[in-house]
Formats: sequence, C-alpha cells, structure tokens
Amino acid sequence: MPLAVVAHGHTDLGRLRKVNEDCFAIDEQRSIAIVADGMGGHISGEVASQTAVAAVREQLNANIVAFDKYRDDPSDARRAAAVAVVEKAIQHACGRVFHLGQLEDKKRGMGTTIDVVVRAGDRAILGHVGDGRVYLIRGGQSYRLTKDHTIVAQQVEAGIITPQEAAESTLRGVLTRAVGTHESVQVDTLVLDLLAGDLLLLCTDGMHRYLRDEEVAMRVREASPGAVRQLIDFANLSGGEDNICAVLVGCSPGEVESASDPKRVSSRIDAMRSLPLFQHLSYKEQVSILSVAQNRLVEPGAVIVRQGDPGQEMFIIVDGEVVVERDGIAIAELGAGGHFGEMSIVDDAPRSASVRARARTDLLVIGQAEMGGLMRLDPVLAVKILWTLVQALSGRLRVASAELIEFKLEEPGRKSNVQMPFVK
Repeated sequence: MPLAVVAHGHTDLGRLRKVNEDCFAIDEQRSIAIVADGMGGHISGEVASQTAVAAVREQLNANIVAFDKYRDDPSDARRAAAVAVVEKAIQHACGRVFHLGQLEDKKRGMGTTIDVVVRAGDRAILGHVGDGRVYLIRGGQSYRLTKDHTIVAQQVEAGIITPQEAAESTLRGVLTRAVGTHESVQVDTLVLDLLAGDLLLLCTDGMHRYLRDEEVAMRVREASPGAVRQLIDFANLSGGEDNICAVLVGCSPGEVESASDPKRVSSRIDAMRSLPLFQHLSYKEQVSILSVAQNRLVEPGAVIVRQGDPGQEMFIIVDGEVVVERDGIAIAELGAGGHFGEMSIVDDAPRSASVRARARTDLLVIGQAEMGGLMRLDPVLAVKILWTLVQALSGRLRVASAELIEFKLEEPGRKSNVQMPFVK
C-alpha cells in the first residue's frame, strides 16, 4: 500500500530562555518537515532559524518535481537528483543566512542547525546540519538517523570521552557545523525506505538532551498534536534549559496498491544488518549503505558472476538460493542472508568462482564506486568496514597457514614451492 503521511509540530520557549530561537515548518501536502535551532544570541538566532527554514522550504517547493520523478522512477539517477535538491536547498539557506549576517554587526556570525525530511513516494530524503536530530521509530524500536555535529560528539567517536562525560561537558553545545556561519556547509544526507507504521521525530537539542536514544520509542507512539505536546511537557519538566521543538511524522497505509513491498523492505534491512561486514555499523550507517544498494532479481539457472571476470560488486541474498562453483565443481550453497564478492569493495581482482541462481533469487548489489563514495564522505564508516575486512582476511590467512602446515606434515618428503602466507 502507498503511504499516507501526517505531521504535527510545536515549539516552546522553555523555562529559562527569553527568546525562542527554534523554528519549524510542515507541509503535509508536499510531505515536507523542517526543524531549525538558531544560534547567535537573542534576535540573531531567531532570524537565522526563520530565514533558513523559509529558504529551504522555498527551494524544495521550486524543485518538487525531482521528488515526484524519484517516486515514479526510483533509479540511481533519480535518487541522486532528489538528494541533490535537498542538499542544494540547505546550501541556499546557508548562503542566505551568511550574507544576511554580514549586513549588521549584531547579526554577524549568526547561524542555525537544520533538519529536513522530504517524502518521495515510499521513501524519505533527509538533510542534516548541526545537533538537531531525526529519529526513526519502527516496530517498537527507535533508531537515530543523524550524527551530532559537535565537539563532544567527535570526542566520543574518537574515544576521548564517554557519552556520560559528554552529557556533562561544558562544550556540549559547541557546533562543528552550522548553517550560515560560513557561506557554505557540508550537508549530511540519507535516503530511507518508509513502512506503514513508521514514525519520524525531528527535534532540537532542547528536546533530545533529556531523551536517551533507547527511550524515544517508549515516549513516541503516534503522530498527533497530543503526542507532540507530551514531548514538550516532558522536556520542560526535565529542566527546560533551552528552547524546545519537536515535529512528529507518521506513515499509514494509503488506499491504492503500491509497488513497494513492506516485507521485502524489512528483509533488505535484516539481510544488511545480519552481515558480519556491517554488524558494527550504526543503524544510520547501515541505512546509508542500503540507500546506494541496487535490487536485482535473477531467475533459476542464471549466472550472477562468472569465474575469471573482473569483480566490482558485492552481493547479499535477500531471498532465494545460489550455488558457488569453481572450475565447474559446486563448492558451496548460499541462501537468504548469505553474501559473496565482498572483496570487490576494495579489489578489482578477477572472480575466484562462479555463482549461479538455484532458485528465483532476490539480491542486494553494492558497487565498488558507490561504496567508495560513501567511505570517502564518512571516514568513520570507512574505518569500520576496512577493519572488519582486515579481520576477515586475517582469519582466512590463519586457516590457510594451518592447512599448509598440515599438508607439509603429512608429506614431509614432498618438495613444494608454495610459501607460507602467514605464521604467527
């Protein structure tokens, strides 16, 4: 079923501030939600957030056709075009806030965080700068989809301080990225498959500072004015140290049949998350990889990869069964959750075996170029994946070493030109 979307939001002064620098906008008809938290003090922060929200909304509406095209044709090119619209809208807002700040000394240096969600059919495109957050609530679990652009977040990621120390740090609110403090800014983007029953929470730090990630699902059960009000009240009762803003977006089944299969979407996510290569990634990082993966359906008997051919893709089996053959001899069978070709992410070496579909098989295909692009944009993601690959290779070298040792012990008089690949 296609998704019907409802959205509700509210912003509150909080208990200690005299000016509300938070701002939000909702356009249910076009499925747009925006949340911003201004910085710069008093009127400047308020101007920055309102200016940015207006500029982003203006640019999204002017280019809404890109999302309609992506809805109707979810190809790589259409996805890239839709993502580019979100990124350019935030860049446009950044330039507008920056130049406005140059006109008056009291506004110089003002800026704002921003979080944007735009729906394109059964997918959402996210844009993020700063320390606002977007959470996904799905199946009773909550997942943070954004990374805080703050000094303390970097310190936690580097292992310099603990999350508990970060919560008490005096640098907690110091941003490493903001809209408008410079003429341009690096924008985080993400494409997310949506399912009926999904909820998205967009909020500023005046809200999420009182919420642990794992508590979000407990406090967010529906998208309604009452649910938003309860969140605002919770933040105020917990201290209300800053302005508070929350927007809830809810997805429910529509009335006309859709090409998107919820079970298939869930299977794709589960297959991705079950792989050792990706199990140490955050949900946001796993979704970012899933967003560049292609679906491929192959019929029984079809050859998916051929021994000796160059390899530039890895494959994850969502559903079905394949047989792995080397020199025409079957050496392995793989079913749902299985994967092959993972070394192609970093290596163009020829395929060491052929893989043929034994049944109708649903595959996720991740290309070397797409994965390389993600890894260049996110060094932490790159380190996690490359470290996992190194561990896997180390294990294989140990096995190979043990087998060669056993071979030499069994035939001590046999001469061999094979060198030991690894001895520890």
